[in-house]
Amino acid sequence: MVHNVKLAEAELPEFGLPTVEPTIPADTYLKRIKVAQNLWYWRRLSAVVVYGDREHSPNLAYLTGYDPRFEESLLIFNLEPDAAEGEVTRTDMIPLRVPERTPTLLVGNEGWGYADLIPIPIKKVLYQNFSLPGQPRDRSDSLAAILRAAGVSEGGRVGVVGWKAFSEKDSEQYQHMLDVPSYIADTLRSLVGEKGEVINITDTVIDPVDGFKNINDVDQLAAFEFSATHSSQALRNVMFGLQPGMTEYDAVRLMELNGMPHSVHLMLSSGARAKYGLPSPSLKVIEQGEPFTMAVGLWGSLNARAGFVVHDESELPAGIRDYVAKLVAPYYQAVVDWYEHIGIGVTGGELYDIIHRHIGDAFFGVSLNPGHLIHLDEWAHSPVYKDSTVPLKSGMALQVDVIPATGGEYYTTNIEDGIALADEELRAAFAEQYPEAWGRIQARRDFMQNVLGITLKPEVLPFSNIPAYLPPYLLSPKRVMQVVKS
Repeated sequence: MVHNVKLAEAELPEFGLPTVEPTIPADTYLKRIKVAQNLWYWRRLSAVVVYGDREHSPNLAYLTGYDPRFEESLLIFNLEPDAAEGEVTRTDMIPLRVPERTPTLLVGNEGWGYADLIPIPIKKVLYQNFSLPGQPRDRSDSLAAILRAAGVSEGGRVGVVGWKAFSEKDSEQYQHMLDVPSYIADTLRSLVGEKGEVINITDTVIDPVDGFKNINDVDQLAAFEFSATHSSQALRNVMFGLQPGMTEYDAVRLMELNGMPHSVHLMLSSGARAKYGLPSPSLKVIEQGEPFTMAVGLWGSLNARAGFVVHDESELPAGIRDYVAKLVAPYYQAVVDWYEHIGIGVTGGELYDIIHRHIGDAFFGVSLNPGHLIHLDEWAHSPVYKDSTVPLKSGMALQVDVIPATGGEYYTTNIEDGIALADEELRAAFAEQYPEAWGRIQARRDFMQNVLGITLKPEVLPFSNIPAYLPPYLLSPKRVMQVVKS
């Protein structure tokens, strides 16, 4: 559907900040581990190692609540059948009992104490080569000895969870491509020997079709809403406080961030650097008439906006005073159509087609997936690509993420916000267990539908405090894009 859109005044409600912080119960981590172990057991794996480091902690944190702050870490599952199973193999069609063994967590010097916060039973093992350079290395066994004791054996079939999966497009041997440090991969391969195998099984966690991390329970979704409320409020504060003459650091101070962990580096830039999107702020003075971009990503959320530091089109460079008509309006039509179509059972290919039907012309420069799954990692995976038949499911958290890159004076415009899909049962649980957050979600839906004119399916839960709110002229933050109501 093609909506007519306009730029008009609107009052953005104060959706508020949370007074209740959701947490993930220990039982939830245990259930996640049980699901993972059963899946891996039936894939005939004798052991699984889950890798994590400072930049790549979400899969490890999803299973345990532990995120390495300085070091690498390995979580090891021993899946060798118990002796009581006899000669039965995993290919036989009879029930098998997955061995109930406590996972082993390898940590460095500084992770040793921090790992005590893990809310479930875990066997800690110190491996000091995971520690920072120059720190003591005198109290731990070799990596081979530790892995062998944890369940990695000769002739075994070991699965490795990193943070990236590969396909036959990458290599004929794609299953053996590992995205973990070579000293870990080499040690695993030497332990299993020629009769064993070490394979990449990251797809079991993150794949958009059946990766088990992608379907979130109510506690995890509530935690994501908590995160998104703070990250979006940070951008809202800048929208309504930005002034020429500020430095970029001054603009960041408006965000009033509270110290929650970031999923990406904070991004804010103006002028010539803004077209690159990713730079961190500096002492540069923000000047009237120039482009501006900002993004804040916290665990479970990312929000971004971009536009020009002007009051109206008269302050734009002479050649692009049709900025709204040429770029922003068709972009907003595409995003509105995306919002109105997304829902349970919708395929990623349908969303891709919507965006490219509206702004697929080379002028808009849309090259990345127009939407993706979000988790503790800002981009977990994406079911949204050309000809994708991947259906969206209840429990998925997704990011509206459509980025035009004109490469010229028109610069860009941008809405990046988080949503979740929840069926009737999940919505009822959310409303009952997290009434404060549910109230914010309903207020955002009401604003999007009754003020901005965007009709949402019942299962679409907006998590942003600036939901689909797009002021192209940043010095006029109340003049925003809206659907023209018939």
